[in-house]
Amino acid sequence: MIITIQDVLNTDDLQTIMGVVPQLAYEDGRATAGWAAREVKDNEQASPGRALDALRCMISQRILANEVFALAVRPKALTPLIISRYGAGRRYGAHVDDALMNGMRTDVSFTLFLVDPDAYDGGELVIETTSGEESFKLPAGSMVTYPSTTLHRVEPVIRGERCAVVGWARSYVRSPEKRELLFDLDRARRALHEREGPSTEFSLLSKTHANLLRMWAED
Repeated sequence: MIITIQDVLNTDDLQTIMGVVPQLAYEDGRATAGWAAREVKDNEQASPGRALDALRCMISQRILANEVFALAVRPKALTPLIISRYGAGRRYGAHVDDALMNGMRTDVSFTLFLVDPDAYDGGELVIETTSGEESFKLPAGSMVTYPSTTLHRVEPVIRGERCAVVGWARSYVRSPEKRELLFDLDRARRALHEREGPSTEFSLLSKTHANLLRMWAED
């Protein structure tokens, strides 16, 4: 299940973050890539330090507080976030994310865009699916989440600079198919409640949702 989520970061958040991002120290992005991904990865990533730690904490809080992210991903934990940037000519070829990062299984990958699409040309995130490729280049503050099992790439940047936050989540529900069923069921019961208020049908949907989550969750 691939989902785009708008306004994970608000205007004030973005102003604060982008006031710090240009002043961070950066290193070759290949340092955090697996042995095969290093051959196709060409970007820069913020180096460890207090300023990066503060941004990671702030952005992680915003992501985990987002209701759509919580319902779609069922996050148990996030990896330390990476702030990446791609100048002109830089790219990240087709790859699959590592199954384990920082000792944690990766179930869901996400990219949170920090600059608007008109600030740079190229740099689209392209995700391969069974029905073809899907391309994403979202407004600043918006995020796309997708299963970590997918092949994906970042197209070459032609003009300007692409800046984004990338990270991974371990989900309480390992299976993407089961996460999608729970997400759809949750949306349906919430829409029913909003339209009709408490009802027998809402209670039955809530019971089914809770018991499926209880059956599938790995705590």
